Amino acid sequence: MTKEILIIKHIEIEGSGTIEYFFQNTLWLIRTINLAVGDTLPGSLRDIKAIITLGGPMNVYEEADYPFLRDEDIFLQNALREKVPVLGICLGAQLIAKACGAQVRKAPRKELGWHNVTLTSAGKKDSLFSGVPETLEVFQWHEDTFDIPDGAVLLAESAPCINQAFRYGENVYGFQFHIEVTPSMIGSWINEYLKQPGDTGAARKMLTDAHKKRKAFEARANTIYANFLKIISKQK
Repeated sequence: MTKEILIIKHIEIEGSGTIEYFFQNTLWLIRTINLAVGDTLPGSLRDIKAIITLGGPMNVYEEADYPFLRDEDIFLQNALREKVPVLGICLGAQLIAKACGAQVRKAPRKELGWHNVTLTSAGKKDSLFSGVPETLEVFQWHEDTFDIPDGAVLLAESAPCINQAFRYGENVYGFQFHIEVTPSMIGSWINEYLKQPGDTGAARKMLTDAHKKRKAFEARANTIYANFLKIISKQK
């Protein structure tokens, strides 16, 4: 039986990064689709053992400008009903929250760069964060935030955006932050998204720090991926 993990991209430069590196060393088949270039979501979840939905510069409420967001909302609602394991990162987490009926809105402040998030008491007990320190450094690049869906559990928090990670049900997770980024991805985002004259110094430090932190950052990410793989493997 095929063991397929579906990765959903929303723009070319926000790819799977270290996720792909990790799963290349497993027996799982990775299938990546890019909705921004016209790829379509599968019509059936039958052969999909897990879904990872990535980031993007669009907002979940911009369905008129990005019609694929409406399609993905329906797709994720179906995945929730079928209890397919899902991991959402940044925009992906916001899409999961929306599919669960929660509100997504502008954050109190845009978060860019390296920040710490802290696991809640529930997060410290959650199998996805097994072996991960209580406070972990992550990469942030977002201007929206999500409410925690009804019935979901807050797993990680920070300020000014309190809601940083949640679990819905037994196997659906949303991260506001990024764990998949590589220095080359961060460089691409800087070139594409940071256009203001005052951004140069902050961008240079952000990228320098990415190279310095890479080894430890990827090790923490790999621990989370390995934990997610265990969750996937428990599915019938």
